[in-house]
Amino acid sequence: MRTLEPWVGPPLDSFLSESSARLVLLMTSAGQVVAQHGFARSLDVMAASALGAGIVASTAEVARLMGEPDFGALVHQGGGHGLFISAFDTPRGRWIALVVFGEDTTVGLVQLFFGRMCAELAAAAPAETPRGPVLAENFEHDLNASLHALFGR
Repeated sequence: MRTLEPWVGPPLDSFLSESSARLVLLMTSAGQVVAQHGFARSLDVMAASALGAGIVASTAEVARLMGEPDFGALVHQGGGHGLFISAFDTPRGRWIALVVFGEDTTVGLVQLFFGRMCAELAAAAPAETPRGPVLAENFEHDLNASLHALFGR
């Protein structure tokens, strides 16, 4: 498991052990990865985060067209894997979870422990400190530090 913010680790770790999820991505609504578990390649993480953010955005628009406030979560079941995608609010803004689970768990358990994880993330989030402006001279260093935290490179 890799996280950009240390306070995200314990709630995500609990979710992983309780839900038996195989792959998890936590990202901002723009698709910026905050934490990941189970992905072997950085390309897979980036593709999954972009697709997950797009799915949530398009689903929210369909809900709006239908006069619904939100659909909450989206679940797809395949022959051996299931996919759970949901947006949720944190003190740091709206995030998206993309969870892949196998036959050793159920979507009901994933949903139950997902709700607990969201509550734990809300409780664990430190007060946000104002960030300074993103400066060109710091950009490459900050980007490399984030990539190293997520992918170990």
